[in-house]
Amino acid sequence: MEQLQDKRVAVLVTDGFEQAELFGPQQALEEAGATVDVISDKAGEVQGFEHTDKGRKVRVDKTFAEVDPEDYDAVVLPGGVVNGDAMRMIPEAVDFVRAADEEGMPIAVICHGGWLLISADIAAGRTLTSWPSLQDDFRNAGSNWVDEEVVCDGNLITSRKPDDIPAFNHALLSALGGQEQRAGQRP
Repeated sequence: MEQLQDKRVAVLVTDGFEQAELFGPQQALEEAGATVDVISDKAGEVQGFEHTDKGRKVRVDKTFAEVDPEDYDAVVLPGGVVNGDAMRMIPEAVDFVRAADEEGMPIAVICHGGWLLISADIAAGRTLTSWPSLQDDFRNAGSNWVDEEVVCDGNLITSRKPDDIPAFNHALLSALGGQEQRAGQRP
């Protein structure tokens, strides 16, 4: 795989993110040479969770007010029920993901992070996966939901849960490594 030292990845989270779904992809990306920015609706730190227990905090690199989606090559949306539900209510997060999709950049989503795809109106007509309890939400949004470890549909990369992180990371790193230029349009 190509080194990703010229790639910049935005990880969008707020309090309540599933820590394995942020730290696992972040570590894989940084080991491959990518720059990873944790972006949130607030400065300082956000609280991670390990399932239902409080876990590690992560430092926020930038707030939504300080970023432009065009400065990034990919977006990662970790899950966590609280995080996933809160992120879809942040207009700047919705706009960021919608802009990333319009540029055709990889959007890697795991677990409950997929709710943001629905709120950004980019889930319809796409085949994807998520935590199983979201399947009705995706089907109601016009998606083809499947129960698979990782699903790639155009620029969307989706996985179900922390156990899927190795396959999720592989798909994300492959998408970034093979990305010569942005498509400009969703495939």
